[in-house]
Amino acid sequence: MKEIQLTQGKTALVDDDMYEELNQYKWFAQKGKITFYAARMSPSINGNRHVIRMHHEVIGIPPNGFMTDHEDGDGLRNLRSNLRHVTSRQNSQNRKNIKKTSEYPGVCWQKNIKKWIAQLRINGKYKHLGYFIEERKAFEAYINAVNSIRETVIESDNHAIC
Repeated sequence: MKEIQLTQGKTALVDDDMYEELNQYKWFAQKGKITFYAARMSPSINGNRHVIRMHHEVIGIPPNGFMTDHEDGDGLRNLRSNLRHVTSRQNSQNRKNIKKTSEYPGVCWQKNIKKWIAQLRINGKYKHLGYFIEERKAFEAYINAVNSIRETVIESDNHAIC
């Protein structure tokens, strides 16, 4: 593995066989929501430029509905063995150092009312499933909602076949 120097005193790690290809560009450290990423600017086409992230140069741009994940959470560690294309949910589940209030998906603690809330996210919108005294009961509500959605999808698929 080799290092590529970035701005802000940062360094990106890349596989040995990618070093020459990647090191020919001027890369900078770009702060994301959680970590830094190695990035560069594209060449100007009709006066327009865009940001190119190093991890996309290493494993390619992900297909629609997917994103690139750094398995260890370090956005500057651009080794093939550390990169993969994943769904948004898989990426969220892989996040490090996130303070979770519940061990269950779809459940979190509402400190102001001292109850567990169950919620489901569908097409980017949250559906409130209720408040619960017991964490496990909130999770059961979440599971019931997920199963209900699955049954609805299966039923509509069956009707389409008939």
